[in-house]
Amino acid sequence: MSTQNNLPAEEKSAKSPINWVDFTKGLIKENPTLVGLLGMCPTLAITTMAQNGIGMGLATTFVLVCSNIVISLLKNVIPKAVRLPCFIVIIAGFVTFTGFILKGYFPALYDALGLYLELITVNCIILGRAEVFASKNSLVPSILDGLGMGIGFTGALFVMGSIREILGAGSWMGLQIPMTPLTIFIMPAGGFFVLGCIIAAVNKIAGKKPPKELGCHGCPNAESCAACAKGGENK
Repeated sequence: MSTQNNLPAEEKSAKSPINWVDFTKGLIKENPTLVGLLGMCPTLAITTMAQNGIGMGLATTFVLVCSNIVISLLKNVIPKAVRLPCFIVIIAGFVTFTGFILKGYFPALYDALGLYLELITVNCIILGRAEVFASKNSLVPSILDGLGMGIGFTGALFVMGSIREILGAGSWMGLQIPMTPLTIFIMPAGGFFVLGCIIAAVNKIAGKKPPKELGCHGCPNAESCAACAKGGENK
């Protein structure tokens, strides 16, 4: 049997110029929001409307892909001792550019996203992919990884925003729905409830079960974790 199948996803990516697993894993299997539970702040705060979810998701995807490209190209230049500050500076540059574009061409969306647009700079999804993937892989896999994770994040925000808008405001993407809205769904409590239901549904569809024992092997990001790669807690 070939040893290629036994390699972690990140090592396979480094050996193959195009590995579509790098793209598809972020959609469901390693969805940053519904599986990794990252980026919870914007997920709960701006998903009161579906269009806000799309706007935040696309903005995050753009920053994620662009920062992955730059970090992948500069991975051998950035000193390891200051890599996180360098990552944040790179990400902040793309966030600033995105803010200028939204403010100039989509002012309503810019106002709706508010402070959470600037907080993309320290979004755990983007920093996590920069540290775990882009800084260790070549250009094409890093682009695919950013696109997959970004689209997965956007999809999660869109679904959550759609449910909350329909049930909480009686509308969807500007269309009025003949129903009595339940205001609780556009409040924080409703956000947590909807998020929990979506996560449960995704786990059911994916056939995931709670781990019998706690440890690294039960983590969805175990393959890309440095501690697990060394065989620390996985044994």
